[in-house]
Amino acid sequence: MADRDTVPAVLGDLRAVDGALYAAVAATPTPALDRALRLLSHAADHSKISFGVAAGLALLPGRPRRAALAGVASVTLASAAANLFGKRMVRRHRPDREEAQVAVARHVRMPESASFPSGHTASATAFATAVGVVLPPAAVPLGSLAVAVGYSRVHTGVHYPGDVAAGAVLGFAAAAVSLAVVRGLGWGTA
Repeated sequence: MADRDTVPAVLGDLRAVDGALYAAVAATPTPALDRALRLLSHAADHSKISFGVAAGLALLPGRPRRAALAGVASVTLASAAANLFGKRMVRRHRPDREEAQVAVARHVRMPESASFPSGHTASATAFATAVGVVLPPAAVPLGSLAVAVGYSRVHTGVHYPGDVAAGAVLGFAAAAVSLAVVRGLGWGTA
C-alpha cells in the first residue's frame, strides 16, 4: 500500500515546488528585463523566430539548408506533439497571474490552451537541437535563445516552470525523431 501512496505524494511535492518556483519568479522585481522578455515571448509565438532563422539558413546551400530543413521538421513535430496531444491529455490550468501578483509590465496575452507542456519551449528547443546537430556553430546561440524563450514564458506568467521543463524534454525528443527521419529520407546531415 505504501507504494500506491508514494506516487501521488511525489506528484504533490513536485506541484508544490513548481508553484513555489513560479511564485518566486513572480515576486522578484526585474524591471530591466520585463519588456525584453515580454517581447521575446511574443516574438516566439507561432515559432516566428525559428522560421525566420530557418528562412535565412535555407538561402545558403549545403549544411545550412539541411539544418533549416531539420529545424523546421522538428518544430512541426514538437508543436503537434505539444498542442495536439500533450495539452489535450494533461489539461493543466494556466497559472493565476493575479494571485501570484505577476507585474503587469510582464504580461503577454494569456493563451486559452492548457498550460502543460509549453509549446513555445518545445518548438524552440526542438529547432535549436536539430539545427545545432546539423550545424554545430549554431548550437550555442540557438540553445541559449531556446532557454531564454522558455524562461520568458514563466517570467510573463503564462507557464509554470514544470511546463517549460516538459516542453524542453519534448523538444529534444522531437528533434531526435526529426533528425532520424531526415537521415532516413537520405537528406543526411553531413
